[in-house]
Amino acid sequence: MTPPTIIPQETPTAFLGVSRSATGRLWRDRLDARGAAQALAIVQRHQLPEMLARVLAGRGVDLDAVDDFLDPTIRKLMPDPFTVTQMEAAAMRISDAVTRGEKVAIFGDYDVDGATSSALLAWHLRHCGLDPLIHIPDRIFEGYGPNAEAVKALAAKGAKLLVTVDCGTTSIEALAEAKRLGMSVVVIDHHQCGDDLPAVDALVNPNRPDDLSGLGHLAAVGLVFVTLVAVNRELRGRGFWNGERPEPDLLGMLHHVALGTVADVASLTGLNRAFVAKGLIALRRRDHVGHTALMDVSRLNGPPEAWHLGFMLGPRINAGGRIGRADLGVRLLLEGDVSEAARIAAELDRLNTERRVIEQAAEAQAEAEALASLGLEDKGAVIVTAAEGWHPGVVGLVAARLKEKFSRPAFAIALEPGGIGTGSGRSISGVDLGKAVRQAVTDGLLMKGGGHAMAAGITLRREQLATFRAYIENALANDVAQSRNVRELMVDGAVSARAVTPELVATLNRAGPFGAGNPEPVIALPSHQLVYADEVGQAHLRLRFKAGDGAIVNGIAFRAVGQPLGNALKENRGQVLHVAGSLTVDRWQGAERVQLRVIDVAVPDAGPAMIR
Repeated sequence: MTPPTIIPQETPTAFLGVSRSATGRLWRDRLDARGAAQALAIVQRHQLPEMLARVLAGRGVDLDAVDDFLDPTIRKLMPDPFTVTQMEAAAMRISDAVTRGEKVAIFGDYDVDGATSSALLAWHLRHCGLDPLIHIPDRIFEGYGPNAEAVKALAAKGAKLLVTVDCGTTSIEALAEAKRLGMSVVVIDHHQCGDDLPAVDALVNPNRPDDLSGLGHLAAVGLVFVTLVAVNRELRGRGFWNGERPEPDLLGMLHHVALGTVADVASLTGLNRAFVAKGLIALRRRDHVGHTALMDVSRLNGPPEAWHLGFMLGPRINAGGRIGRADLGVRLLLEGDVSEAARIAAELDRLNTERRVIEQAAEAQAEAEALASLGLEDKGAVIVTAAEGWHPGVVGLVAARLKEKFSRPAFAIALEPGGIGTGSGRSISGVDLGKAVRQAVTDGLLMKGGGHAMAAGITLRREQLATFRAYIENALANDVAQSRNVRELMVDGAVSARAVTPELVATLNRAGPFGAGNPEPVIALPSHQLVYADEVGQAHLRLRFKAGDGAIVNGIAFRAVGQPLGNALKENRGQVLHVAGSLTVDRWQGAERVQLRVIDVAVPDAGPAMIR
């Protein structure tokens, strides 16, 4: 037998010669030889700047698709809603409720996606002349998804149709109770699920096993938008819209869709890119009372960008669901009075500040527990931390911090005195957390659990904690090992400080909005001297880098103090470094200054560095 031919594996070339950075990563050019040729072709055909062409090529944009990528439109990317399984049934039942004037109850999740989904659906139903009930469950007392008590309360208030948004796919018993009470049920959800589905009038979920729509990347609020497109079509066919009652302008509500999509870390590809791109334009108009109040209280300078939604606006909406009143976010997004919106936004801002204090205390305790479990040899594929006294509303944030710090999936679990633990997990690229959690539920290790590939929620008994820890370690060990073995930072290109201008940032932003699935461009500054580094805020480092010609770039390294990146920056004050990060425009008192959000640095080799 002829032995198989072994194809030699080409060792990746290190960008700027950086084979191991301060954070332990290999820097690589995002473009291989084929990608570089694609970038050149984009420059030649579309007359675009080289750096923008490199960014587009690095994200796999075909030569013929460049124009559509730079200007994603909902008109071109919107599919026929009826390609989604049971969408037609959902649109018909919601339309029936509208034409009959029925009482509709909306049951949403307590996060940003749930709040925006609930607000968008409620706005539409109000436009149709209905006055829907809205129920956002209390995170602590009710937990995630529909529950029998809440369902009974909504039925007692006269609800004939229950619509769940961003939840419901796994709520078999609670939705069965709704049916027993005589309510119709429509589920609009996007969470992963198995074959066991609730018996409802319509279950719209592009991640159900029998759905072939290809819309599984949508956040719940995006799916609600698509559903309302179908409802508008159905009502149009029934002659419901007229001069006195015009068809509602769904495109005017893209603020909600953009905020929920970014905050839920949905992949910014396809239709989601159009949702966020056009939603940001809507936000910049400042014509929505609730969103404007939220931007004002967030002290947002200049036009909002996608990262503002994820790191400034989203956390404040979330704060209501985490440690305050669960419905505050929805109330703000539906509020029409400027003064009341300002009051609610201020309350959410206060809760967000309180949340940060609670989170920091839990994070410090969880980090100590994680370090103890990993040991000096840094062994273990998954971190599972648990403690009494942690607020259930911050465990997801704590898990995210642990994941970032230790580069592996992490769970943080709040243990109640009664012996029940409520936790949240966050994953790393290439490791499907939601699948493992659903299997743990099937195997009887968890009371409840579910989620996405990158995030999951769990409920368990205290006595099952050790068993779950061993189970999840065994289930994910191989995937984690493969993922952590690939420690690379993909770099889109290199420039000198003098080229770092607001014009360059504006050019790169044409490839946005950036986020999950469409990462921000990573730009390298080769051999720049670190002339200033000082702590600012909560564990951040304010930085200044100088090129050989004297040009200066300001920088910031978020949450770097005490981390490998922060340690490297402090140790190399005054030294020449290769620097990598993303560019943003800092606006203050009408002035624009470019700032580099530093994500990695490396000490240059003694010999000359080549950009490859």
